[in-house]
Amino acid sequence: MSYTGSVLPRGPRFLSFSRRFWLAAFLYLTATGFLLFGYKYLDFVARGHAIPPLVPFIEEMTGAYSAFLLLAPGILLARRFPLSRRRWLAPLAAHWAIATALAAAQTTLMAVSRAVVFPLAGLGPYYYGRMPARYLMEYCNQLIVYSGLVSLLFLFDNYRAARDRELNSAQLERQLALAQLQNLRLQLQPHFLFNALNTISAVMYEDLAAADAMLARLSDLLRLTLAASTRQEVPLEDEVRILDLYLHLMRARLEDRLSVSLDIEPGLASALVPQLILQPLVENSIRHGADPLTSTVAVAVSARRRNGSLRLEVRDRGPGIDAAPASFLGKGIGLTNTAERLQRLYGPRQSFDIANAPGGGLLVALELPFHTAPAP
Repeated sequence: MSYTGSVLPRGPRFLSFSRRFWLAAFLYLTATGFLLFGYKYLDFVARGHAIPPLVPFIEEMTGAYSAFLLLAPGILLARRFPLSRRRWLAPLAAHWAIATALAAAQTTLMAVSRAVVFPLAGLGPYYYGRMPARYLMEYCNQLIVYSGLVSLLFLFDNYRAARDRELNSAQLERQLALAQLQNLRLQLQPHFLFNALNTISAVMYEDLAAADAMLARLSDLLRLTLAASTRQEVPLEDEVRILDLYLHLMRARLEDRLSVSLDIEPGLASALVPQLILQPLVENSIRHGADPLTSTVAVAVSARRRNGSLRLEVRDRGPGIDAAPASFLGKGIGLTNTAERLQRLYGPRQSFDIANAPGGGLLVALELPFHTAPAP
């Protein structure tokens, strides 16, 4: 007989079963005592022997309850010697010694309890027979019971250890994924901040008042993003507010050369989206989506709910692209970061597409599962 699995820590904490377990064990042994009483009494009846039913009842119930009293020390001792394929001889000898000691203890408990209960039940003194032979007889039966207990105990412990390893592994993977998401999100903040400061620096020498207003907007924007710094997702209305503050910065520099339209379907204000998901897409359109003839930038942002998903689109009227969309990922933080964050947050339930729009310009479309923040 051998068992596989790592050696489990030793100590009384392994007896920390719930009260439900001990109640179930008590009821199981009580039921076992009743069934054995029925078997033994009916055996006497079948053989034509007259015997008071109380005699086999007391014998079987004292046997069941003495086993319950020894269950806790049995579990504690059995767990101190786990069996494995590589190391089984010494633990097996230890289990043999434990089974011998427990068998002697149970036989003694049964003898003493019956000697007390029988006279109290009006059955006179109890005769257990020749005790050396009785210890040997009970030992054979109790060795079988102990072997079954150890087998079930080690199967349960190995199952619990495997389950704990799976839970720990899943928790570590989740923590790693969250750390990677946090790193991706934090990459956007300095990237955005540096670009905004460069824009303000360029305006400062041309229009000091405009640069001052841009700094105020930048302060508001940073305050809003820092307020949600611990969250990967924010309501769409907060994301639109961040985008609006960013657009105030850009309008101070581009003035009437920039026009942005927002088309948000009603009822989507509480839909959760990744924080800073729209700003890098709009920034990409402003940087690369100017009309080749007029140098104006026209960006259209829309949000729609479709078949259980939230679809966000950012479209410009620029020159579009003349290469495969995949070639643009990996060349800059904005689009690459967006694609990676969507993949890590939603896996196969999301999509991220870049394509030339009908009629000209670039269309960036992404879909993610529609869900809202729980009510406070």
